[in-house]
Amino acid sequence: MTDTPTRRRLLQAGLALPGTLLLNPLQAAEADRLRIGYQKSSTLMIYLKSKGVLEKALAPWNVAVQWHEFNSGLPLLEALNVGAIDLSADVADAVPPFALAAGAQLTYYAIETPSPQAQAIVVRKDSPVTSVAQLKGQKVAFAKGAGAHYLLLEALARNGLSIQDIEPAYLSPADARAAFETGKVAAWVIWDPFLAAVQRQSGARVLVDGTRLSAYRRFYLAATPYAQRRPDVLGLVYGELQRAGNWIKHNPNQAAEWHAPVIGLDAATVEVANQRRSYQVQPPDAEALAEQQRIADAFSQAQIIPRKVRIADSPVWRPAS
Repeated sequence: MTDTPTRRRLLQAGLALPGTLLLNPLQAAEADRLRIGYQKSSTLMIYLKSKGVLEKALAPWNVAVQWHEFNSGLPLLEALNVGAIDLSADVADAVPPFALAAGAQLTYYAIETPSPQAQAIVVRKDSPVTSVAQLKGQKVAFAKGAGAHYLLLEALARNGLSIQDIEPAYLSPADARAAFETGKVAAWVIWDPFLAAVQRQSGARVLVDGTRLSAYRRFYLAATPYAQRRPDVLGLVYGELQRAGNWIKHNPNQAAEWHAPVIGLDAATVEVANQRRSYQVQPPDAEALAEQQRIADAFSQAQIIPRKVRIADSPVWRPAS
């Protein structure tokens, strides 16, 4: 297979790409499958994976489920766009506009309602920085195209600054935490469960969270060809996501005990993170899509994405009434 930049990014994100996966569509048609991409923050999809819920539900339909983990949302949606996966677990609100600006053909199929406190700009507990304004000229770590990216833009704008007033350090969560704890960056913009972990384990101090800055809805997307071919599968996944969200919110202690070993954190940290997430799954509504347009416009105006994006041009799947 030709070694393209996109393929290298996907491999770095942890997705194996056997040659037949992208190049042999006839083979894919012989045995129907659902390939799902997720992140460490994809709590509801991780719950379904750990319990084998989708495998059991889809077995009578002769649909096999395959799982692929990514370190952040942007490479996940890149994989969705190039046909390496069919369905994306939740990604932060800033991620879809980046993918759409690159020409991705994506269908919105669900959202989690706002969780603004589940992402924040943090500094070390001994940092002299006490306000966002003091980040001017400083190095700030965040994942490019993540919800954290948009939160940073909004927080800077609220303080009369722009992205040009800081030194961006585009880092994955693992690399960003190492840079943060060794003092190589002045601040880190991050989301749960990484946020809860660095607060509890390192005493990180929150400068500002998303309250009144970024609603931090999380969006579930599908490759448009798959959404058109298997709306029935989307309907089944949607229903199971709703049930998983309800269970986690109504059973916080049990949910934390289940979730902690799955993602390698302690239960107390996971429970803090889960308290800040809504986990309420619903269809994409007009308000959520309008905010997607505002985010896309903000990135376009800041010349962070190469072209203007029209969210209204992207299909939206709706559950059967």
